[in-house]
Amino acid sequence: MEIIGRLDSILEPQTGESAKGPWRKDSFVIETLDQYPKKVNISYFGEKVDINKFNINDEIKVSINIDSREFNGKWYTNVTAWRIELNQATASTPPAAAGAPAPSEAPPEISDEGDDLPF
Repeated sequence: MEIIGRLDSILEPQTGESAKGPWRKDSFVIETLDQYPKKVNISYFGEKVDINKFNINDEIKVSINIDSREFNGKWYTNVTAWRIELNQATASTPPAAAGAPAPSEAPPEISDEGDDLPF
């Protein structure tokens, strides 16, 4: 899945020890660009991705996995990032080429007469 939004904040990392050794969990908050924006807390482990190369208010696209688990009768949901990149869809589009027909103009009609293609 992907989620696109504005980077709202970068949270303090959490660290700890496990049987496999030390671990670090980084988290950040993204605000969606919907009509009614929602804030989503997204976390990641390891060095696969790095939110610190982005600035607050950057528009980013985050590839995520969503996972829920039950513990003592309560459900917990994790949103985990596995790729983060700047959202290229908002990059400025190049201006229309000079001489190109305006969108309201109908394209010229093409005649089939004299066409010697077999299809």
